[in-house]
Amino acid sequence: EKTVPIPEKLNEWAPRPPPEFVRDVMGSSAGAGSGEFHVYRHLRRREYQRQDFMDAMAEKQRLDEEFQKKLERNKLIAEEQTAKRRRKRQKLKEKKLQAKKNKLEQKKQEKEPGQSQERASSEDEEEEEEDSKEEEEKEDDAEEPSFVMGR
Repeated sequence: EKTVPIPEKLNEWAPRPPPEFVRDVMGSSAGAGSGEFHVYRHLRRREYQRQDFMDAMAEKQRLDEEFQKKLERNKLIAEEQTAKRRRKRQKLKEKKLQAKKNKLEQKKQEKEPGQSQERASSEDEEEEEEDSKEEEEKEDDAEEPSFVMGR
């Protein structure tokens, strides 16, 4: 029944900001005393550490942006592939329906003799053209990789 304290996520380490006003401007030589060098060295080390931190944060931000761009690019490619495959499935579905209608019409024609053979021959030519187009599309699909995430 006793509440358990759950520690919060620790924030990333960040260096102290540089001082707004530096009173004692000093260098590593030129009249500085023996104790002043250690103060200078400490300030210099802290400034280099701050600059390294800023460079690391900029690099991290750049990598994050590249990753997000890559995700967006892969998402677009995947959507394009899906749309292309959807069109192909729809086309096959329509072709099957058309073939079924043609078959029903042929049965009606066999029951009702006297209609011309010209209509049947033109339908056969259309089917042959559709078959050749479909084979060309299958060849096009074989050239493109289907795995998108590896790009």
